Amino acid sequence: MASFNPSGYEKFSGSPPKQGQEAATTGIPLSSSNRYSTESCETNTRLQTKTQVPWSSGLCDCFSDWRNCCITCWCPCVTFGQIAEIVDKGSSSCGVNGALYTLIACVTGCACCYSCFYRSKMRQQYMLKKHPCGDCLVHCCCEYCALCQEYRELKTRGYDLSIGWHGNMEKRSREVAMTSIPPVVEDGMSR
Repeated sequence: MASFNPSGYEKFSGSPPKQGQEAATTGIPLSSSNRYSTESCETNTRLQTKTQVPWSSGLCDCFSDWRNCCITCWCPCVTFGQIAEIVDKGSSSCGVNGALYTLIACVTGCACCYSCFYRSKMRQQYMLKKHPCGDCLVHCCCEYCALCQEYRELKTRGYDLSIGWHGNMEKRSREVAMTSIPPVVEDGMSR
């Protein structure tokens, strides 16, 4: 039969320990001040704003890549699908993202509500500035221009959006393999 021990009960109560008595270690903060996590959040925010870089091209530079501009104008689901596959790092395919974009556009008429999340995700991955305004506002007001800008940004960063994520990874691994293998030189030939 268990006996009731009032001193043991007091040890784990919410009252502060008396002088000379040890406080119980529970892992639960007793103080309502959370100054450590607040300081680290402020530090992280300062670091992110310092290291953000501008977009490689402007929002209205659509005609710098006229081919992509035309595709985006007539069939934005293709451009969006290509962008989303790269931003998702191959976890979702171009076709699935493009079809979902089209479905949302047909049912709600607001595919920009879906595509703006990918702009946000892309900005976070590449530490891009929020320019000229918030991601959702950019997509709601200038959907096609925003898609073209995201496409150009990924292209500038070395991606070939026509071959998808896995194609780009294979291409990069081949390039790395080619640079790490020394050229074969036959006897009697000079380099």
